[in-house]
Amino acid sequence: MSGRRMVSCLKLIAAAMATGLLLTTAGCASTDDTNTPDGGTVTQSTGAVAIFTPSDGITLSQHTPLNKWAKLVPDITSELKKQGFKSANITTTTSSDLAKQSQDIQDYVVNHAVSAQSGKDSANKKDGADEKEITLIVAPAAETQTSTRQYGDYVSQTSGTATDRTGSDEAGSTDASESTDTSESANASSSDNASDSTDTESMPRMANALQLAKDSGMHVVLVANPVKDFTPDAFVELSTAERIGQIQASKLADKLQLDTISKDNPKAVEILLPYTASADGSDDEFAKEAFAGAWSVLQPYFKKGTAYSPSGLLTADTTDGQWESVAFKIDKDSRITDEITNRLKQKDSASHTRIDGIIAMNDYVASGVVDALDHLGYTGSAADINPSITLPGIVGNITGKQDLHRKKVPDPIKAPENDGDAANDGSASEKARDTQWPIITGYGAYVDELPQLVSGHQWMTAVEDRKGAATQLAQMCLKINQGTAVKSLQNLTKGTYPGVAGKNMPTLRPDLVAVSASNLKSTLIDPGYITLADAGM
Repeated sequence: MSGRRMVSCLKLIAAAMATGLLLTTAGCASTDDTNTPDGGTVTQSTGAVAIFTPSDGITLSQHTPLNKWAKLVPDITSELKKQGFKSANITTTTSSDLAKQSQDIQDYVVNHAVSAQSGKDSANKKDGADEKEITLIVAPAAETQTSTRQYGDYVSQTSGTATDRTGSDEAGSTDASESTDTSESANASSSDNASDSTDTESMPRMANALQLAKDSGMHVVLVANPVKDFTPDAFVELSTAERIGQIQASKLADKLQLDTISKDNPKAVEILLPYTASADGSDDEFAKEAFAGAWSVLQPYFKKGTAYSPSGLLTADTTDGQWESVAFKIDKDSRITDEITNRLKQKDSASHTRIDGIIAMNDYVASGVVDALDHLGYTGSAADINPSITLPGIVGNITGKQDLHRKKVPDPIKAPENDGDAANDGSASEKARDTQWPIITGYGAYVDELPQLVSGHQWMTAVEDRKGAATQLAQMCLKINQGTAVKSLQNLTKGTYPGVAGKNMPTLRPDLVAVSASNLKSTLIDPGYITLADAGM
């Protein structure tokens, strides 16, 4: 059946549901426990939950973000059971792309709608719940480019609506992959056209299937990405490009004490912004928003003169729209080394350029920055920037042998070159200062890069609170199925999203978690995200 005919059929089913099913289920909404004539109580049903997620993004690189769809689903399932949902009433479906996912959702919704419309009672249903007690959790499959996949699966795509997923990753590709003959280009173009055609059918099918679910009395919660022309009961925003940029810049500013230092001792800061050119410009938009998030924090310090860019790519007058000044293509690993070398290496000189902080945006880029700085001759670690924290102390904290207390980072009001006493130290101290290892931030909590946090080569990463989000999402499903308000949930706000037919929908927005060596144990090890072995212990 063609996509257009299927959409028409769905609309007919929806109309039938509106005139028939809704009348029969109007009295089926869950209520609070009520007393019976014999003094007992009637336990309120939890209903059923159907979870639809994409398959994990494929990557050819060994660098893998901690949070993937395959890890979120078990967490949600576990939390649903804690809320009282029966295993038989929880279904999970993983789909390879938007076309398959929209078909899977359509099949589920139609099967339940037709079953109810034909007069089958609840006892004959697999999940044993009527339509008003069913919530669909849907994470729409979204097309992602190489650079956006480096942040993990949960980042909302900036196009504002779900689109078809590519299913392959070009990260780590060799130069040979760049040479493509005419026939291969033609095949790629044909494949793109076929994908566009599939996408054109899949998006309306997804929206119409979800609308049918709502019309039949079911509830829909969208996760990470909205669906064009569809308004869900609630939305879950796990992370965005802007928030990723903001958290790194905020933590960097705190660590370098940009609020308290003098313009006589400014800090040297660089932003590395990876991106992959895309035909629809979606990756450009992602990079732009990530830069806007970081720049909203850092620009005031550039204006005050307490921060500067040693490469000169950022100035006090830089605007959000000038994100391309610090952007670089991430089509192969060597791009990272080339970018940091071009910014810091002084031509025809053996001396080093002082650098205090580097926002690498994600852990994939951060790992390349670490390698490049080591090659350029920078020494030390982030632990050296705070004398109160030593590597043995960090190790002791992670293994649970001792607590780690951070003290204020001492920093002179004036730069050493402006201080007469320091000037007497000679060129040795100046060289040591210029070769000092900088603060490096990233995102994704790549498991194979966590030892870099322990060693202090990468100071900070960040990640979505997956387990916390799963808990709140399970609580939301219970409240929705039982017809109670969700406004009491933690981290709940109101939000609007591009392409969504509706305004101010309830939005769950869990805080991002900043991770460094000092809190690695409490943020990742104790909750069970990683093991001591993962941290290199």
